[in-house]
Amino acid sequence: MAIEAWYMDCSDEDQRKPHRLNPNQPVSLDELKKLGVFCWKLNADIYEADPALEKIRKDHGYSYMDIITIQRDSLPNYEQKLKMFYEEHLHLDDEIRYILDGQAYFNVRDKEDRWIRIAMKKGDLITLPAGIYHRFTLDETDYTKAMRLFVGEPVWKAYNRPADDFDIRQKYLASLQGS
Repeated sequence: MAIEAWYMDCSDEDQRKPHRLNPNQPVSLDELKKLGVFCWKLNADIYEADPALEKIRKDHGYSYMDIITIQRDSLPNYEQKLKMFYEEHLHLDDEIRYILDGQAYFNVRDKEDRWIRIAMKKGDLITLPAGIYHRFTLDETDYTKAMRLFVGEPVWKAYNRPADDFDIRQKYLASLQGS
């Protein structure tokens, strides 16, 4: 089953809830591609020897990989980290995440600055382009295990909004003009 995405409501309710509009307004994978967001469905049970994952890594130059487990029992300062991940921010490099187990959400801004929620499940790999405003949270299961991929050495720095003066943000906005 493909990754599911939808426009979010404006509720202040728990960030881990789905936050669908009523009626739901789905967002297609083609619409995500126009924002520079790309998604793949892979077999997470064979991630260590998956030729599809190896091809993606080779084609995109993802040379660094690590794995993080996000759950209350294993992540120090769990509540604080979850709040930090949910702060709207951008990165100077692409963000690549592959869900090996559990579930989570990425939220991205569309061209009109509306939030799109992307539901990620086991086997989903996503790339968010450098310069896109986004945030991350778990769903109500409170658990995910994810592979983080990078081109070269990992860069962990997030720049909270507003960060519109960064060249990478301007480059990202310019890329939207053509789509």
